[in-house]
Amino acid sequence: MQHLAIFGGTFDPIHWGHLLIAEAALQQISIEKVIWVPSLNPPHKKASAFKHRLAMLQLATQDNPAFTVSSVEKNRSGVSYAINTLTDLSVCFPNTHWYWIVGLDTFQTLPRWYRGQELAPMCDWLIAPRLVGGENIAQSELICKQVKQQLRKQSNTIHWHLLHIPLVGVSSSLIRKLYRVGKSIRYLVPEDVRSYIADHKLYSEDSE
Repeated sequence: MQHLAIFGGTFDPIHWGHLLIAEAALQQISIEKVIWVPSLNPPHKKASAFKHRLAMLQLATQDNPAFTVSSVEKNRSGVSYAINTLTDLSVCFPNTHWYWIVGLDTFQTLPRWYRGQELAPMCDWLIAPRLVGGENIAQSELICKQVKQQLRKQSNTIHWHLLHIPLVGVSSSLIRKLYRVGKSIRYLVPEDVRSYIADHKLYSEDSE
């Protein structure tokens, strides 16, 4: 049985923080590959065109053979939900033990996800701690345990692991804001991604 991790998100744009999280998952958990899955229509966000976010992901991950980018959501109609993504990928990758990489903030909302109670036991959850809020490891673990208790009340079991990563105070929203006002985003994103953003005039009034 192979061990694969899904890293889903808007990635608008992908940045070094995302890459550090994925690399930490590879190093700390027995997984063979990280599958990056950009959301076509994320349920709670407005995002740049899917083709641009997909292209930036491909540029950022191309030099790591343990990273692969999936366009599984490309032809999906309606809102992108995690359980649909996992179901579709399970068809493409049978006989797989699944892991899902997610930030602590997002993990806290899992009990309220669309069919979240059904999704929770279908994979192991790899949790990236957050910088905003300043939680230490013990506090982050407590938050994860609280999510587990909420799901247990709904008769669901869940397995989670807290990733140990350097906390980088960078976010996609910060990068978009900086770029929009003409500030440098060098060293916040891979250079190929920075060039792509400039070439396609993303995050500006003249964006494609």
